Amino acid sequence: MKQHTVIDSPYGPLTLVADDGVLCGLYMVGQRHRPPEETFGERDDTPFGEVTHQLKAYFEGELKEFTLELRMSGTPFQRSVWDQLRRIPYGETRSYGELAEALGNAGASRAVGLANGKNPIGIIVPCHRVVGANGSLTGYGGGLDRKQRLLDFESGTALF
Repeated sequence: MKQHTVIDSPYGPLTLVADDGVLCGLYMVGQRHRPPEETFGERDDTPFGEVTHQLKAYFEGELKEFTLELRMSGTPFQRSVWDQLRRIPYGETRSYGELAEALGNAGASRAVGLANGKNPIGIIVPCHRVVGANGSLTGYGGGLDRKQRLLDFESGTALF
């Protein structure tokens, strides 16, 4: 059974979605590939206490690694990309090509980019930490402005 809540963040409202109490979605307003609202289930804040606590600590600069149970639905390849995203340390970036190499397929950078764009749990599964081969900002489902702000925040150069 799905439930959802909406919390405030420095990046605008975030919609959190749980399936049987396990986080399965974190979506920003206007996010590309955001599922329809009617798929989020009833509004209920109950299953989101720990998620909200960890996000608050992250936004306050006190948490660098999330320790949450996640339920991510996707193809085996997408799940392998999302697993690689969780291995990128706070404050660091990786290129799509580096992720493809880590998966054992150096030619799969475009497929990595597509899987990255479908990440259902932004911020916690840090797809914002993936950049172009030359370090440039490339697509981000939440918008390039948010991506830059998240990277600046993690590098300590944010101006909140």
